Amino acid sequence: MNPTDLDHTVFNVINTKAEDLEKQLDQDVIFYFGAIHPSQFRVFRDFIEDVVSLSERSDRKLAVVLKTPGGSAETVDRYVTVIRQHYDDVTFIVPEMAMSAGTIFCMSGDRIMMDYSSALGPIDPQVIAADQSGYVAALGYLDKVAEISAKPTLAPADVVLLKSMDLGVLALYEQARDLSIDLLKKWLVEYKFKDWTVHRTTNKGDRVTLDEKQVRAEEIAAALSDHRLWHSHGRSLSLEKLQSLRLEIDDFSANKALQSAIRQYHDLLTVHLERYGQPFFLHNCRVNAV
Repeated sequence: MNPTDLDHTVFNVINTKAEDLEKQLDQDVIFYFGAIHPSQFRVFRDFIEDVVSLSERSDRKLAVVLKTPGGSAETVDRYVTVIRQHYDDVTFIVPEMAMSAGTIFCMSGDRIMMDYSSALGPIDPQVIAADQSGYVAALGYLDKVAEISAKPTLAPADVVLLKSMDLGVLALYEQARDLSIDLLKKWLVEYKFKDWTVHRTTNKGDRVTLDEKQVRAEEIAAALSDHRLWHSHGRSLSLEKLQSLRLEIDDFSANKALQSAIRQYHDLLTVHLERYGQPFFLHNCRVNAV
């Protein structure tokens, strides 16, 4: 069997696993694998349009199985615009990890599904480095400048570091931070909290107001963007840690058949992509692989 035949056979199995997951969830299912980069927007837009055109559903429900190290918050904003143009109900499923901008992406869903081994990450936006060499974590730079600026006396090394920093670049980092927080707050209120209408613990039975939703979203956004709390851009935030922030996450391990379907689809496709060093991939069982 040559590699082409092998790939064809593997994807037949992957498509079968995706179809099984669609039946269990009763939603269209896509898999997003890789970083979130502006250059991928057109590919993502066209892919979603193809999924919609080939779907037999009429109720506009989508599940996004997501594995990403993060990337651009601006691109996430554009992705969400595309998805919400075509779908009214969106579920994000994280079998392994969705970091940084991937966490922001998840917050645009009506629900998030994880299990004990899944992880989101702090919402540290990624921006292009000043030398155009790639993405850097914006909050790390801003935290360092704030730390140095708070010192009563600057050491020579501090002065050299501050002089080396372009104020325009720092302003860009601040804008990226503020955008990430604003998107998270907006989407939590608009989508994640849309069915949160009655208090279930404190003031049980009382109606939940818009102000209360906004305050909860503000608290979650502040916690997820606080590097002093998590100490690392790459910190894994588990289901338990996220729930401690009063962010409601559905534990898909409560349904063993669903957990098995999610892992079989995710693991088989991920192993295949990593075997070939594929950095970015979109999958749906009815659309040609992208």
